[in-house]
Amino acid sequence: MKCISVYTNNFELFSDIFDRVVESPLEENEEQEVEGITISHSGDVPEHYLERMAQKPEVVVMKDKTRGLTILQHGKVFEILLPALEIA
Repeated sequence: MKCISVYTNNFELFSDIFDRVVESPLEENEEQEVEGITISHSGDVPEHYLERMAQKPEVVVMKDKTRGLTILQHGKVFEILLPALEIA
């Protein structure tokens, strides 16, 4: 899964820029700024990362079922987990 980190603890700001963040073509380890919020492509994370993070009481797990995305919020960061694109 591809992980995009959004460095804010403000849910309203995160919601405002969410669509642009998901649609941003980021290269691995690339950072950008969207409306004053730093976002970065944090690389790929293994499947067990989501399971491990979801068990922590300080982590909020949200799903965007229409896009198949999972969002983790902890501390001052949101992590958007995008499923890997299947190559035929």
